[in-house]
Amino acid sequence: MRIAPFKVEEWMNAYEMEAVYNIAETCVDSLTVEELIRLSDEPEDFFREMAQKKLTYGHIEGSPEFRSLVASMYQTMKPENILAMNGAIGANFLTLFSLVAPGDEVITVHPTYQQIYSVPESFGAQVKLLRLLPENDFLPDLNELRSLVTDKTKLICINNPNNPSGALMGEGLLREIVGIARSVDAYLLCDEVYRNLHQDPEVVVPSIVDLYEKGIATSSMSKVFSLAGLRLGWIAAPQDVIKSCFTHRDYTTISCGMLDDMLAVHALKNRDKIMERNLKIVRDNLQILDEWVAKEPLVSYVKPQAGTTAMLKYELDIPSEAFCIDLFKTTGAFLTPGSCFDMEGWLRIGYACSTEVLQVGLSKVSEFLESRK
Repeated sequence: MRIAPFKVEEWMNAYEMEAVYNIAETCVDSLTVEELIRLSDEPEDFFREMAQKKLTYGHIEGSPEFRSLVASMYQTMKPENILAMNGAIGANFLTLFSLVAPGDEVITVHPTYQQIYSVPESFGAQVKLLRLLPENDFLPDLNELRSLVTDKTKLICINNPNNPSGALMGEGLLREIVGIARSVDAYLLCDEVYRNLHQDPEVVVPSIVDLYEKGIATSSMSKVFSLAGLRLGWIAAPQDVIKSCFTHRDYTTISCGMLDDMLAVHALKNRDKIMERNLKIVRDNLQILDEWVAKEPLVSYVKPQAGTTAMLKYELDIPSEAFCIDLFKTTGAFLTPGSCFDMEGWLRIGYACSTEVLQVGLSKVSEFLESRK
């Protein structure tokens, strides 16, 4: 198996830990263990219970409580429709590993998280890209999608809200995509790792698993719940898909960490408190970013509707990777080059970090832009 280098992860691996102002981070500002535990009224009881846990493999498919709490976030899912994995990246990989064979036809939106198209390609699938363009607000062109699907299409992959653009497909658009998938009996995988981080509090977007009998949703505790350190995610899918994934999972995972599971259960029980905190962060911070973009003559963007990231177009004759490296070395501010998403002349920003880091980081980018005019 040959696989393309994972550009965005290689970029983050190389520079992230040395960043002074990390405005490339895609998680909502991470919680500390103490902050997480103190969401309950009796944190000491939680630590006492954890201290008594015997460190076995735990529940192989995820604890019953974890799967039940995850299932409750969907309209049609039951605990048996949920399978725990090591983050959404593990959930995506296992789904693709279980469904995609050499010669299969896979359609995926682009730009998106590279895993979603490079992994099926490495398995020998024919991957067709459905381009998301800024002039269409980074939303899919349904006529183009219809032109791409054939009776050989095994799987259509989308990402909602979209990483890196922050575009959000509403229910109407999703239902049309479902209709296209259903017309060729294709599975429809939606990476929903930023689900419910909407800018408009009135907007409600259902999961793909609640719209389509062959829908598959992946997500995790990382982005929305500010708990990337738990390395815990899940697949929500029909029973036949879960069964296939469980069979393939025996070769890759065995089980996820039982302490991670325990902490995730605690977070999910306090979901409303975490969401209140995190929605305030993403909404306040996007306003800061929006005001900054409006004042920067060399920067423009399609304002994101959801998630934690946005793509910034800059008007300088510098390749995006060189831009980001020079910015990092001279100011300590850290962004992701658009080249990681095959979008030269663009930069990805993660605006859900701490508000102070965002404000200082943006001021450093302004200084850099001024010095390069």
